[in-house]
Amino acid sequence: MAGPTRQTQGTPSWLGAVNDRVGLSALLDHGPLTRNRICELVGVSKPTASMMMSRLIAAGVVEERGQVAGSPGRNATLYAARIDRPLGVAIAIDAFELRARVVDAAGSDRPLVTIGLPRDVGERSAVDEVRRAILEASAAAGTDPAAVHTVGIGTAGYVDPGGEGALFSETLPGWPTTGLRATLEAALGVTVYIENDVNLAAVAERETGAGEGRDVFVLLWLGNGVGASFDVAGDLYRGTFGGAGEIGFLPLSAEARELDDRATTSGDLVGAIGLRRLAAAHGVEADDFPGLLAAIAASDATDAIVDELGERIAHIALPVLAMLDPGLVVLAGPTAAVGGSRLAEAVERDIRRLSRWYPEVVATHVDGDAVLQGTTAFVTAKVREDLLGTVARLALP
Repeated sequence: MAGPTRQTQGTPSWLGAVNDRVGLSALLDHGPLTRNRICELVGVSKPTASMMMSRLIAAGVVEERGQVAGSPGRNATLYAARIDRPLGVAIAIDAFELRARVVDAAGSDRPLVTIGLPRDVGERSAVDEVRRAILEASAAAGTDPAAVHTVGIGTAGYVDPGGEGALFSETLPGWPTTGLRATLEAALGVTVYIENDVNLAAVAERETGAGEGRDVFVLLWLGNGVGASFDVAGDLYRGTFGGAGEIGFLPLSAEARELDDRATTSGDLVGAIGLRRLAAAHGVEADDFPGLLAAIAASDATDAIVDELGERIAHIALPVLAMLDPGLVVLAGPTAAVGGSRLAEAVERDIRRLSRWYPEVVATHVDGDAVLQGTTAFVTAKVREDLLGTVARLALP
């Protein structure tokens, strides 16, 4: 006769691991805490809180951080999470520039490093560039590069999660087009995540921007190209092959093509090519895309260009609205930054004129580098889970 099956759930070790994980989470969220404050936040007794802290200190994930005045004649010990390990590095990479910072489980503000990349494809190396990012970001933060367990890379493109992990990107010259993640992990000894830049901008929007507290929203990224990200209750929908949101390749409707008879795709209509033709029709020209955006912003024709661009964006938004029917559309990216709230108003107005949908359309509320901010938030969550996972492993038999 078989003996009784061992039940982990409900045993003292399991309950202790749950309490320890919640206690460590409280320290990560709120900073150094006294035992009494831990009791209030976690909902445990003082003896239980003391045992929790003792176990976490023994595990090397919590430390005593001085004392504060308590009841008359007594001082209370402050407990703090150790966030010097494990660590991560968040990277946002364009064709010839890499931006990176060290990330810890508490989401501390760490210095940013910017690294110029070779323009000669023969001098490019994915392994060398990511390794350099780890070393320089660690040096700037004053942390040990050996403590980096996780690296997140945000780039214009995506990696197919199946098969050979094919990389679909035009902005990483000289990088492997297959097996990129496996190559980096084998060479660097860290866990690597490669995420689409527009998806990461949506993560930033959910964390601190217009998407905060919203159920479903769509982010339209407007720049040299065009892309979309779909946030459903805090989860990004990436698709089976990782290519959800690549709307720049979508053919235009007949009505949209009337706005620019040389455009055949969404990217042609509102990306750099289409914007250049639209601006030229108003007498605004420049040598490159950043210069074009600056020229539009300084032109007397800015409002007219923005209004016409709004109609174009409304047309490319319609397929997305038909699929998801979101209540909010966020406009982000360098072109959206030039148009600002006027562009958002124009897009919302023309969506309602052209269709039955009526979402709220707003300009991004994220200041600065949305892709790096999103990568930082993404890696913070991974590092935090890694740290909390060490607590769960302590209770395993």
